[in-house]
Amino acid sequence: MANKIIVQTNDTALLVSQIGELIAEARKRVAVQVNTTLLATYWHIGQLIVDYEQNSQHRAEYGKQTLREVSRQLTREYGKGFSRSNLQWMRLLYIKYPNCQTLSSKLSWSHYCELLSISDDQRRSFYEKECEKAGWSLRELKRQVDSSLFERLLLSNGDANKQKVMQLATQGNEIQRPQDIIRDPYVFEFLGLPDDKPIMESDLEGALVRQLERFLLELGRGFMFVGTQQRVTVGNTHYYVDMVFYNKILRSYVLIELKRTKLTPEAAGQLNMYLNYYAAEVNDPDDNPPIGIILCTDKANLDAEYMLGGLANTIFASKYTLYLPNRGELLAQVEKVLQSEDDVPSRGEGRDGEGGGEFDKQE
Repeated sequence: MANKIIVQTNDTALLVSQIGELIAEARKRVAVQVNTTLLATYWHIGQLIVDYEQNSQHRAEYGKQTLREVSRQLTREYGKGFSRSNLQWMRLLYIKYPNCQTLSSKLSWSHYCELLSISDDQRRSFYEKECEKAGWSLRELKRQVDSSLFERLLLSNGDANKQKVMQLATQGNEIQRPQDIIRDPYVFEFLGLPDDKPIMESDLEGALVRQLERFLLELGRGFMFVGTQQRVTVGNTHYYVDMVFYNKILRSYVLIELKRTKLTPEAAGQLNMYLNYYAAEVNDPDDNPPIGIILCTDKANLDAEYMLGGLANTIFASKYTLYLPNRGELLAQVEKVLQSEDDVPSRGEGRDGEGGGEFDKQE
């Protein structure tokens, strides 16, 4: 703790400034402490996983299935942050950094996930050292890797050129604050706190979410609302599914994506990625593959597309058509919202997050 401050002036602005400095310093220390504990815990989890694999006679055959089951049990007991892919990152952290003391308290878990995606040890070490020295945020680290800074330095000739490249590398560098660590979604998961979800960007999308939520629940066909803007983490990047339901009759998650453009291959590919994630990371063993719905809300070209997520069971596919609304019903709901929005002046961007709570699926 800093030395006691003696205020020798009646200037309250100075007093507030001095108190603010104490608070900022305290928050920074707390952030570093939380981050250090998080990294150490994840490293030890990775150690336990590796030790288990080495002592198991069936590790090659059952390794992936074991991690999947461990992930389900940990998520049920401790909440988010323990997906199979995240456990694999912890395992790799232990393998690549066999000495826990070499982990830097200046780098967050998200930093290390990004670094671990670099297979070459020398490249990884370079970016780790530069990231720690320059205080790169996660976004800045990704930008430097994508710009091939390491390779450009290797190809450059002369100190002057190297200095120029390094000067270029630091342009636009984001200043690290304690919040940069505290707001790391992995830290929120580790502490069991809810992470901030992205705010819907328009009244139109907010109205569609509320209308479709009511519509699907009123169908009475086994729908249970999970939530809006449900996070999907692939690699070290976070994505968000606009709406997620669970249908207890179909025993399947139903993912809905809202697009304000015409239907595109990119939208279909994105939803397919979400379906693969839910099938691998969220589904229970007795769940059927998730179902995806894309709703395009371009007023000039309404459209809807269903994706079965690779369903091969024709009996289930037939059952699916009985319990999900058809394209005409869905588009009628979208049309209803679009017409009402034309009659009401815009209330500005943003929504208050209503209807965004999570529902834990019950067996």
